[in-house]
Amino acid sequence: MWLAYGTGVLEEEGFDVMLVDAPAQSKSMEDTVALVKRFGPDMVVVDTSTPSIYNDVTVATHIKALLPNSTTVLVGPHVSALPTETIQLSSAIDVVARGEYDFTLRDLAWAVKGGEDFERVLGITYRRNGSILHTLDRPYIDDLDRLPLVSAVYQKHLNVRDYFYSICQYPEITIITGRGCPHRCTYCVYPQTFQGRRYRARSPKNVVEEFQFVTETFPFVREIFIEDDTFTIDQKRCREICSRLIESGNRIKWTANARADVDLETLHMMKQAGCRLLCVGVESGNQSVLDHMKKGLSLERIRQFFRDAKRAGVLIHGCFMVGNRGESKETMQQTLDFAKALNPDTAQFFPLMIYPGTEAYQWAREKNLIVTEDFSQWVTPEGLHHSVVNLSDLSHVELVTFCDRARRAFYLRPTYFAWKLRQVTRHPSELRRTAKSFKTFLKYLVRGTFPAIPCGGSHA
Repeated sequence: MWLAYGTGVLEEEGFDVMLVDAPAQSKSMEDTVALVKRFGPDMVVVDTSTPSIYNDVTVATHIKALLPNSTTVLVGPHVSALPTETIQLSSAIDVVARGEYDFTLRDLAWAVKGGEDFERVLGITYRRNGSILHTLDRPYIDDLDRLPLVSAVYQKHLNVRDYFYSICQYPEITIITGRGCPHRCTYCVYPQTFQGRRYRARSPKNVVEEFQFVTETFPFVREIFIEDDTFTIDQKRCREICSRLIESGNRIKWTANARADVDLETLHMMKQAGCRLLCVGVESGNQSVLDHMKKGLSLERIRQFFRDAKRAGVLIHGCFMVGNRGESKETMQQTLDFAKALNPDTAQFFPLMIYPGTEAYQWAREKNLIVTEDFSQWVTPEGLHHSVVNLSDLSHVELVTFCDRARRAFYLRPTYFAWKLRQVTRHPSELRRTAKSFKTFLKYLVRGTFPAIPCGGSHA
């Protein structure tokens, strides 16, 4: 998605761009490198994450060997947090774009085209004559309506049927309506490394225009997923978007990341406007642990939100995590009990996955809780979730084991099966999503281990 936004900006500037999502398209390293070589770009942009950073650098190095005159750029939260350390991983890396890089890529592309030095390009760390230099940070984009519709980029470059998110009805399309999050959660990587703490939003009119574009261009798409860190930060704006969607006769369902503090009036409007489900970060069933992670919510407010969501008819995907400061075996069990009591439509349980640039990472380093600094160990060799944090009374293995047990305990309840059966009976549209999700996760439920999530923390 982020690369697609950058692609759209570059194309609006007149550049010829090829966007490749190799994992989604089942392309091997060799396939990808060969494809890039045939295209012969002057600039290559590689998206990265903490667990995949070494592999991403290897990909960039292979491409650089075939296209030595190209400018190789790495982007993403990990390189934004550790720009110097990243660029030192390989001489093949020419530039690291820090933070939001949409217009950074635009300025870089013009500099490359003109054979100019990169010193005037804001927001980068780059090589020059054996030295590593840093330009000033690029200001965050205030007018997000300047950005192209990302769904239009998907239309040109990607096959949206390649993407499946278990909480959404398939096929779905993911968009952003706002960037940044003002809340202070210690674990959340994107606000602390990539988009900032200040919320910036597209205009309601612009958002509704994208809904209409998706409906007209992708008639087979059944849902839009709004991937803002917290779509409901500004509930007045949220209601205005909903009002415009209702007035426009919106027919497509949608899902969004939200915080467990949305009022009942807003939830009712969201439902009327087509909202089917909200992805909500509950995190813990212990108030002290919530306070340590700076969640800024009480357990009672979360309970009230779940009651209101049920009244409004909006489904909830609950996100729960263990391993934050103050965690113990008792508090983890409280979290599992809380999840069962709240009974969201679906739930995820993950150990704390600390990421460079976050307060959680800094806390773990200062307390010598990190068992390895090898970023490839942030996930297992199979790509399953992992933790590298040992608490005083809990090992990283115990955190992972608890999460695997919690998922089985949540999903294998007879009451949950009965609820799902009633749901698909009353709402047949949910049958396909439920069946596809169950098929995807059945082997993990039986085996007890689960796939990792890329950003290492719950939403909102």
